[in-house]
Amino acid sequence: MKSSLTKSLGIRQMLAAGAAMLSMNVTALVPAPAYAQFGGIVYDPSNYSQNILTAARTLEQINNQIRQLQNQATSLINEARNLQSLPLSMLAPLQQQIQQTQQLLARAQGIAYDVQQIERDFARQYKDIDLTGSQRAMVQGAEERWRGSVAAFEDALKVQAGAVSNIEGARTAVQSLVTASQSATGALQAAQAGNQLLALQAQQLADLTATVASLGRAQSLDAANAAAAKAQAREQLRRFLAPGRGYVPTTAQMFRN
Repeated sequence: MKSSLTKSLGIRQMLAAGAAMLSMNVTALVPAPAYAQFGGIVYDPSNYSQNILTAARTLEQINNQIRQLQNQATSLINEARNLQSLPLSMLAPLQQQIQQTQQLLARAQGIAYDVQQIERDFARQYKDIDLTGSQRAMVQGAEERWRGSVAAFEDALKVQAGAVSNIEGARTAVQSLVTASQSATGALQAAQAGNQLLALQAQQLADLTATVASLGRAQSLDAANAAAAKAQAREQLRRFLAPGRGYVPTTAQMFRN
């Protein structure tokens, strides 16, 4: 009886020990909670990784904002450069050269560039010349017209000389403006340099116009003088061949004693 009890108790103890070992094995297979405790501080790996990811995203957003601020600052700096004026100005010298050319034209001798004066003086000296006056009067008129033609060519030479003297100033201005345009820091400076180059071209066109006008004036007066001389020559020939007294030879003294 005792032996059967003893066997029964042994079997129970063996079953209990096996159950305990099985329970320990099962417990070892179940994953532990994702946290640990160190000195009263709870460490959760999943929460820690989530915090790191959040901090990285926040840092990236801050970096993006910094880059946006840098781009805005660069844009403002570029806009400020675009609004800077060109420190070089050639307008005053160009205006002075144009004024010099105008002064040369204003000092034109004889029939100048005034429309009303041209109508009055041209009609008197060339168009409606008096062919009924004396021989002396006609000679004086011819001499006046000849002097007018010579003066017109002199004026044309002065204007041409003034235009030529402006070439050196134009060369210096072009060199300075091209240098300023190449070193321009903004759109406004480049535009102002381009505008001044256009002003220089306008000044050169003004000199060219004045030169052509003065030369055309001289040629026109010379042609008008030739036409008036022909008309006067015909009248003098008619008087020479007229019946009556006609030509009367006189003694001419070539040299003075």
